[in-house]
Amino acid sequence: MRKWYLWVLLLLWGCTPGRQGDADLENWPEGKSPLEVGTRLAEDFLQSPHTLFGDRDTSRKPQYITYPDVCAWLGGLWFAQASVNPEMAARFEERFLPLLDADSQLLPRPNHVDNNVFGAVPLELFLQTRKETFLQLGLMYADTQWDLPADASPVHREWARQGYSWQSRVWIDDMFMITAVQAQAFRATGNQEYIDRAAREMVFYLDTIQLDNGLFYHSPEAPFIWGRGNGWMAAGTAELLRLLPRENPHYPRIMEGYLLMMNALLKYQSESGMWRQIVDDPEAWEESSSTAMFTYAIITGVKNGWLDAETFGAAARKGWLALVGHLDEHDRITEVCAGTPIGHTREYYLDRPRITGDLHGQAPFLWCAVALLR
Repeated sequence: MRKWYLWVLLLLWGCTPGRQGDADLENWPEGKSPLEVGTRLAEDFLQSPHTLFGDRDTSRKPQYITYPDVCAWLGGLWFAQASVNPEMAARFEERFLPLLDADSQLLPRPNHVDNNVFGAVPLELFLQTRKETFLQLGLMYADTQWDLPADASPVHREWARQGYSWQSRVWIDDMFMITAVQAQAFRATGNQEYIDRAAREMVFYLDTIQLDNGLFYHSPEAPFIWGRGNGWMAAGTAELLRLLPRENPHYPRIMEGYLLMMNALLKYQSESGMWRQIVDDPEAWEESSSTAMFTYAIITGVKNGWLDAETFGAAARKGWLALVGHLDEHDRITEVCAGTPIGHTREYYLDRPRITGDLHGQAPFLWCAVALLR
């Protein structure tokens, strides 16, 4: 009798056993599930040409594969695996194969933090196919991120002398661009050196530029809490913690920085579920790529038990549904900030172009679908 009474109460309260209401990350309205949305996002990428820094303007031809494409490609491979779709995975591999032959001129030179992250894609292809060609190409990008070139500048030499990547800039963007390829190299080889590199670099950035409120300026020269920049840090810490062995001596410090940031982000999520172009500026416009990156980091934390499932699950659900609401009829996400170097005024960030379908936004939205399916 008592069980029947409790069941009726649960129904009246709009929930059933196994559901958490606003914090539910398993049940979604029709057309808004991570499997449905992720499939549409992955198909959109597969059917699109390479972009110039994520912009879908086909009149602007890239001279090499740029990092927004890398992030979408990586997300697509993750999604194909998470959704158990080998046919889709094969198509992501087929998209890559010309880069090994006829289109090899599109391989980025391993001379910049934004270029070397490319290695994350062939490393993921190796993990899924075990083809040695992918491994060797990916490791070249991971290794040259630390191997000092002969023509290195004095600044680059100083970074290397301290044991950090010579490509370090102390821009928050770096904490995805550096850690992603190093973590992928660790996954592919089991070589502890790669994950140790990523962890040391992350601790250096946390100790140097994390603010007391848990968030980050774009760089020490750009004192603005830019949305996507903070998104790169949020996604980078979440992805690194997902792979970093708990016995690693840097694990506690990175977790501390991650939790400080996640708690800060809760304060700034808007009623709509979005975050803003300048995170702590209530007059800034709601921006999609930062929202996707923050949502990815929060989903990952909830799924791994680092974050309170009720509080942060609710934030993640709001973020996901808000992002779905920003998809247009072509499965292109709206309100994506254009690529943004460091700026020195508030107006610079507020006036950045807002692009529809830019891969800076499509890619982390796809990561969110992956995180929900994992």
